[in-house]
Amino acid sequence: MEVPVASLLVAIIAAIVALGFAAVLAMNVLRKDKGNETIQFIGRAIQEGAMAFLSREYRILSFFVAAVFVILALFIDYDILDKLGTDRTLPATGIAYVAGAFGSAIVGFIGMSIAIRANTRTAVAAQKGLNPALRIAFNSGTVMGISVVGVGLLGVTLVYWVFKDTNIVAGFGMGASSIALFARVGGGIYTKAADVGADLVGKVEKGIPEDDPRNPAVVADNVGDNVGDVAGMGADLYESYVGSIIAAMSLAAAGAAFFLMGDISDTRANFDNSLYLLPVLVAAAGIFSSILGSFLVRTKEGASMGKLLWALRTGILSSGALILVATGISVAALDLDFNLFWVVVVGLIAGQIIATSSEVYTSYEYKFTKNVAKQSETGPATVIIGGLALGMMSTLVPVVSVVVAMWFCNWLGGVYGVALAAVGMLSTLGITLATDAYGPVADNAGGIAEQAHLDPKVRERTDALDSLGNTTAATGKGFAIGSAVLTALALIFAYSQVTGVDVFNLRDNDVILGLLVGAAMPFLFSALTMQAVGRAAYSMVLEVRRQFKEIPGLMEGTGKADYARAVDISTRGALREMVLPGLLAIAAPIAVGAVLGPGALAGLLMGATATGFLLAVMMANAGGAWDNAKKYIEAGNLGGKRSPAHQAAVVGDTVGDPFKDTSGPSINILIKLMAIVALVFGPLFL
Repeated sequence: MEVPVASLLVAIIAAIVALGFAAVLAMNVLRKDKGNETIQFIGRAIQEGAMAFLSREYRILSFFVAAVFVILALFIDYDILDKLGTDRTLPATGIAYVAGAFGSAIVGFIGMSIAIRANTRTAVAAQKGLNPALRIAFNSGTVMGISVVGVGLLGVTLVYWVFKDTNIVAGFGMGASSIALFARVGGGIYTKAADVGADLVGKVEKGIPEDDPRNPAVVADNVGDNVGDVAGMGADLYESYVGSIIAAMSLAAAGAAFFLMGDISDTRANFDNSLYLLPVLVAAAGIFSSILGSFLVRTKEGASMGKLLWALRTGILSSGALILVATGISVAALDLDFNLFWVVVVGLIAGQIIATSSEVYTSYEYKFTKNVAKQSETGPATVIIGGLALGMMSTLVPVVSVVVAMWFCNWLGGVYGVALAAVGMLSTLGITLATDAYGPVADNAGGIAEQAHLDPKVRERTDALDSLGNTTAATGKGFAIGSAVLTALALIFAYSQVTGVDVFNLRDNDVILGLLVGAAMPFLFSALTMQAVGRAAYSMVLEVRRQFKEIPGLMEGTGKADYARAVDISTRGALREMVLPGLLAIAAPIAVGAVLGPGALAGLLMGATATGFLLAVMMANAGGAWDNAKKYIEAGNLGGKRSPAHQAAVVGDTVGDPFKDTSGPSINILIKLMAIVALVFGPLFL
């Protein structure tokens, strides 16, 4: 069914504006002072390590992309289309898959390229004050956020414009998701192996400060902030963004706005192609509103954590208000039911509730994290118990928020409304991702300040921004998993239309088997990624201990650490360990569908979504609380740095590192990737 070209042009123009704005911001950041030769030397070491990892990772993934392209071409584009009687001669789904994978790689590269250059400039700006440092770090994060939405919207729109088939557009989403999973897992293993190794030996065993240049793992730790928390996170939220749009378009193609999980055979004739356009226009409005909102992020010298948070909230809330105005205009212009406007409102509200809940549980401005910090006075065991309990408790608000949002959205717009709510929730991604992506830049700036022996006030300012970054990262992860659940459920609804599995039969043994396998998947996946971090961290700890023992004068500051060796250990460990979890996510739905059938695969998707949602929220919030409990103590509370409470909190933080930065955020990609693989391969299992 044809979609008006003018409406697609609006999306393309918005995407081009986004990329142009990102380029202008990037040039503005690069014009800032890079600092003295010492600062530049440290910055170059981080740049070289980060780019070396990314290039090696992308070379490995290129073979994977080529293999999947061949599989899609043979089993989807030719075999299935031949059975349907089509005359298509191009491997369209395979081409769309490669385009989605390329987009994922590009946004990771763009985000990391600016981050590894903004870190030195942020450290220099922090010598002048808090606001100059915030502006550089935030602008670098905005380059990432705006690039993600620009590349994502441009890719989805062009693929649909060329092929005019939402099944082929789903291939684009599969490409985005599969590369995002490898990038998130690989980057997460790298950064946490370095971080854990640096903390356990440097802080706990040797009692030296964080980012001390004597620590052999310090450069690897700084590199890890970029490859995991920038490149990996950018690819992660890129696939979330395009996945939500694709889910809404797929359900629009099925006429799903006109039914509540019933028979749609009589509704296709009444289908309005404006339903294709609405998610695209909402996403386009989100780009413009995010650009305007980014100018409102400002703060003052000496601002508290609360005021820093409100500086970021001002931009996000203003952006959300502008999106609602644009959505109302779009719904009216397309002559759609105005209930769809309220669906977007529900999505935005639910996203903010989940984000605020994560903030309350993880920021040391509130009692929950302070209580975890207090438990450090009795040792590491009670810190870990307190953090786990906090993480489990923190799942309640996100679950209730998603349940209520789904009920309202289904009532207002059917299952199409559920998909549209995910688009609404992610429509502010341009600025919400900016508030998340700036954190690693501030963290790197603090490390550079420590290694370059800058004035202690510089480190105080970067630590304030870093603590805020930990909180915004936790809110970003909660936001991402909430939208992931809505998107995954919408993709499951679309899968049901492709396969005809519209009844979840609890008396069907195969369905129950699939449900149990799916429920176990997030736990198995998390176990693999946690073990991977453990093995890589083990190698890092041994290497750091070896260097302290064997390099003369290293502890005294007269010897020079072998940073390159530590970087190489993290790189090889991450690239080796990322393969199995990534392949598992793609192979499991295909295997279950092929052996047990489409009903069992539907069960797998439902089981994985339910348990994955809870596990991801628990891990993200527990890890964020442990990290900020440590920072609360380092700010001078409960004995401050090098106290017994601080040592206990560092242990808690090392447990939380793979929770919040490797396993937890990877789960939301896992559940969406399995759903979109099922959608693409579903016809094979009929």
